[in-house]
Amino acid sequence: MRLLPLHIRIRALLASLLGIAASVITASCQNLRGDEALSKILEEGEDWKLVASGYKFTDAACADAAGRFYFSDVSAGDGIHQVDLEGGVSTLVPNAPKLSGMKFGPDGRLYACAQSPKKQIVAFVLPAGTMTVLADDVQPNDLVVTKKGYVYFTETGKGQVTVITPQGVVRLAAKGITAPNGIGLSPDHGTLAVSEYTGSNVWAYRIDADGALSGGERYMQLQTPAGAARSEGDGMTVDADGRYYVTSALGIQMFDATGRLSGIISRPQAKGTVSCAFAGKDFAYLYACSSDKVFRRKLKVRGR
Repeated sequence: MRLLPLHIRIRALLASLLGIAASVITASCQNLRGDEALSKILEEGEDWKLVASGYKFTDAACADAAGRFYFSDVSAGDGIHQVDLEGGVSTLVPNAPKLSGMKFGPDGRLYACAQSPKKQIVAFVLPAGTMTVLADDVQPNDLVVTKKGYVYFTETGKGQVTVITPQGVVRLAAKGITAPNGIGLSPDHGTLAVSEYTGSNVWAYRIDADGALSGGERYMQLQTPAGAARSEGDGMTVDADGRYYVTSALGIQMFDATGRLSGIISRPQAKGTVSCAFAGKDFAYLYACSSDKVFRRKLKVRGR
């Protein structure tokens, strides 16, 4: 067999070695476990199931430490509603103000954004219903409470996020956001996420030791309806693995912990879906407030 000239054989060997190196580099850069996808989230054969109906405008989805689900009817202002672990629906604090965002704090109180008769941040002791006003003359939309007791809330009209410190000081936390609406916390409470209603971004901020927000960036990009600039990004929740679920005009948009869009979960009905939360036994159900009804669907992942 005739051998190729030495210089050609050397060139072929180098090419082969470079090809092997490129393959190794490519493999190391790939996510060998696979990108996040809805197939990892949604249970096969499971769909949205009706939980409660007959309301005007449901909102303020949240859960307590046991997994009981809570919501309000903002339009009716007929109190705070609870769905127990067996699916029973009851009304707590029937004389409560009209409430939008609600979340439980580390002290066990239910914190909420009051819309009427006054715009305030309030906290309830349940089941007694005793209410304390934490901030007055504000324009709150949605809120979260950290494990250290900082209360962050969006003020949509002002384009800002405001914080109430554990000492009761109310101060500006972040500004320059286009119609900030929904708000969420990473599992370790080290990151604060804020959705834009008339824009298409979800901002992410680092929560510093003193409660200040820093490093604000447009971290996630919400999809919008064809030809529209508004995502209608609204309420959000986060699962135990750090995935973000943001309600929008297109449905519930799910992002992985790195900010990549993994898919859009369809709306429970052809009406606005404005807030969502994990609740139920083992926090295995994603609940959604959709106009006049509340729905839930079982997922493969868990909330917290």
